[in-house]
Amino acid sequence: MSESDPAARPEPADRPSATASGGATAPPRRRHWLGWVVLATVLCAAAGTVWLAVERSRSAAAPATKGGPAKAAGAEKGPADKGPSDRAGAEGKAAPAEGRREGAGRKGGGGPPAVVGVRQVRVGPMDIVQAGLGTVTPRNTVVVRSRVDGPLRRVLFREGEMVKAGQLLAEIDPAQYEVALQQATGALARDEALLRNARVDLERFRTLLAQDSIARQQVDTQEALVRQYEGTLLADRAQVDNAKLQLSYTRITAPISGRAGLRLVDAGNLIRAGDTTGLVTLAQIAPITVVFPIPEDALPPVLAQLKAGARLRVEAWDRSNLNRLATGVLLTADNQIDTQTGTVRLKAQFANADGALFPNQFVNVRLKLDRIEEAILVPPAAIQRGREGTFVYALDEENRVRVVPVKPGPSTAEQVAVDADLAAGTRVVIDGADRLRPGMRVEVADRSGQDQGQGKGGQRRRDGAKKGDAAGSGSGAGDATTGAAQGAGGATAPAGPGATK
Repeated sequence: MSESDPAARPEPADRPSATASGGATAPPRRRHWLGWVVLATVLCAAAGTVWLAVERSRSAAAPATKGGPAKAAGAEKGPADKGPSDRAGAEGKAAPAEGRREGAGRKGGGGPPAVVGVRQVRVGPMDIVQAGLGTVTPRNTVVVRSRVDGPLRRVLFREGEMVKAGQLLAEIDPAQYEVALQQATGALARDEALLRNARVDLERFRTLLAQDSIARQQVDTQEALVRQYEGTLLADRAQVDNAKLQLSYTRITAPISGRAGLRLVDAGNLIRAGDTTGLVTLAQIAPITVVFPIPEDALPPVLAQLKAGARLRVEAWDRSNLNRLATGVLLTADNQIDTQTGTVRLKAQFANADGALFPNQFVNVRLKLDRIEEAILVPPAAIQRGREGTFVYALDEENRVRVVPVKPGPSTAEQVAVDADLAAGTRVVIDGADRLRPGMRVEVADRSGQDQGQGKGGQRRRDGAKKGDAAGSGSGAGDATTGAAQGAGGATAPAGPGATK
């Protein structure tokens, strides 16, 4: 046997023989590895069991902690330890939640109710009004200019004063025009004398012709001379009238009654008839007009009213649309529609005796077309818009919210006529509507709308609403206290992780 043969080598003395015990045994290293695997499996199972127990105790303790420590303690009892009182305390857990649902509007089940502002629905007359933006325009505007040349001698008006038609406003030096009048008068007198002399000579020539002392041609010539002087006399009289007219133009008078503007020329300046600036501008402000556009779609009913002879009422309001300045009537409509804007211009006239309207002033115009006698009126702030359309939030006697669909109609800045199932005195929400849901109970912050016209009945309803809220919150608190007392009356369970946390 060779030394290199592995089978011939002797086995170590410390290695046990495979047949020493009469059977095959696992090596010691393999038995040690299997033991660790079994130990790890047992530990994982124990950890999973502990984790499940902790999670169950936490989930059981969570509802109890909302009702109070006593309920949490009662919730930690095992099924075998719970008595009748413990089960009654557990059944009472639903009562606080129900109380919280009764006080809808509370955030998180225990917060205060939503606070809203309300106004009352009214039933009354409503005017169908066509609104527009208008500009005040004087009934007449005149730029006073001189019709003759000359130095301006006097200015006889004050800037901004009201003047009357025919009132003297300024004077131009009349010297040159007086001289021209004298010249025309002298020429007229001369030609009148020549005409008289020609007529006398004509009579003489006619007498001599009757006596056959002169030729007929001489008489005809004298008649032509007389007619010539008559024509010259007519021209001289026209020259005199023209000179008088030019002289009258040196006195500048107001052509219309109105308000004088700022003076454009001072006394002492040489003015000419061709000057475009003029002396002053006069604007007639009583009566005064307002020009405003309306959409072409709104024109047919207006024209129908005008053809029927109706005097449509027009109101002028200030820029903020809060103060009514004047009331007038519609005069007429323009003869064509503006193709660029799709509007047509209307003109209304106002007496303006108090001077509330001023030329070129911007005003808001309201043209009254018709009137609804019994309209349901709500504030514009109450109208809400959603996917289902327009609606309002209405409150019942217990301050609960309900949704009422509405169809808006004619409106003003203060109210909107709606077609809806709303009665007079119904409260609608105008502030805080973004937090509301149907069925919620809310608290009314602005009580002016519901106090008006309700008196003691409204006060009783408000007190009842407050008591209902207090009852809802008190019911939950009472149930929690009862559950805690009943849990305390039964067997006491050891505190779990949920109670000590």
